[in-house]
Amino acid sequence: MTAENEDYTEDELLEVESGDGENSGLFEHLSITVDKKQDPLRIDKYLQVFRQNSSRNKISQTCRAGNVIVNGVPVKQNYRVKPGDEISVLLAHPPRENFIIPQDIPIKIIYEDDDLVVVDKEPGMVVHPGHGNWDRTLVNALAYHFEKIGTKSDLDRVGLVHRIDKDTSGLLVIAKNEYALSYLAKQFFDRKTKRLYWAFVWGNVEQDEGTITGHIGRHVKNRMQMAVYEDGSHGKHAVTHYKVIERFRYMTWVECKLETGRTHQIRAHFKHIGHTLFNDERYEGHIPLRGQNLPKYKQFIHNVFEILPRHALHAHTLGFIHPVTKKEMYFESPMPPDMDAAIKKWRNYLEK
Repeated sequence: MTAENEDYTEDELLEVESGDGENSGLFEHLSITVDKKQDPLRIDKYLQVFRQNSSRNKISQTCRAGNVIVNGVPVKQNYRVKPGDEISVLLAHPPRENFIIPQDIPIKIIYEDDDLVVVDKEPGMVVHPGHGNWDRTLVNALAYHFEKIGTKSDLDRVGLVHRIDKDTSGLLVIAKNEYALSYLAKQFFDRKTKRLYWAFVWGNVEQDEGTITGHIGRHVKNRMQMAVYEDGSHGKHAVTHYKVIERFRYMTWVECKLETGRTHQIRAHFKHIGHTLFNDERYEGHIPLRGQNLPKYKQFIHNVFEILPRHALHAHTLGFIHPVTKKEMYFESPMPPDMDAAIKKWRNYLEK
């Protein structure tokens, strides 16, 4: 979900901040039961009646990507609808879209072709216009970039496939046409992409590697947080695999692999096991872990917070199958300067 209009509820706005979980996947735009008196008709022609703003070509591309579902099964554009068919149309963007103003904002593009672009997002940049951030976003920057290079596209928007938080840095893939958007979104929905995150978390994570499992849903008291419900009473099933890269006595550098993609998944899961993300104010990670017998520890943490003034989370790798060539694409983003500086400061401090 993206923030499109000012009338979103607070709960909906929380879903907008897709965070480390990215809220990637597909949105149901249509759910139709075919009338009992309907004559057999190609589904691309049939759906034009319900999607008046979509060309037959766009509908065909959606079918090709496997995102038109009939009775639970993806169908091609030449499928003939029958009375009683249950049809769902899944698209990679929410039903409502906001007008995007192109803005000349520097962004780091690490790959681009006729179908997609891969961006290494800087921390502090909001991905999509929304509540409190109506411009100066990655989408505004991409709209300007596409306009400048004269990109021809059948999309009437910037084709976001997934999202990360404002303060999360790292890799994102953006589609440049309807087919690429649907094809890539299906890979995220089916969990076939390859993504690793780097995170700094408070405390010494005891196990060298492990798995955190627990349903993630909105916190019952703090609606701007997500919480973990181990009994499955609320939220959605979520699994995070992690591996320790380096320990800093009171902070640990971990690599995370998401088996699912829930809102704030890494942030909520690590808080749940007592290792909140370093300097994550929303989840109380800005409160220093008590340091025992370390000289000038409080001042040291304050200095690290100044170097790294955001939660320590970075989308390090991204792998997917190209929608047209069908070749595997793989990208890596190096440690961002603020996180790298924080690591060096920890190492120097503990060596003294």
